[in-house]
Amino acid sequence: MTRLTGSALRVTIFIGENDVWHHKPLYSEIVHRAHKAGLAGASVFRGVEGFGASSLVHTSRLLSLSEDLPVAIVIVDTAERVRAFLPQLDELVGSGLVILDDCEVIRYVGREN
Repeated sequence: MTRLTGSALRVTIFIGENDVWHHKPLYSEIVHRAHKAGLAGASVFRGVEGFGASSLVHTSRLLSLSEDLPVAIVIVDTAERVRAFLPQLDELVGSGLVILDDCEVIRYVGREN
């Protein structure tokens, strides 16, 4: 059983929904690499509206032509494990934003595979 409590590090990656890595969604590649690296978990959140470095506003409103909605991938684990994963993000994220936050995990109990 996987357990994580106490001080941790959260990495949040902001990219576009249409960003790709070798013809597959970039967010999927990041999640699969985080899993392969043994990180505690990763979640992908699709935004309804936002803008980034391009200054173009992307929205999910019905009459909007934009389909490249903002996506956030959130990963939390020990600082050591998250920092060891950062070089992979340097390789993958060409356009986007990667932020680190110190956080405190109150309860995380994962299942055994």
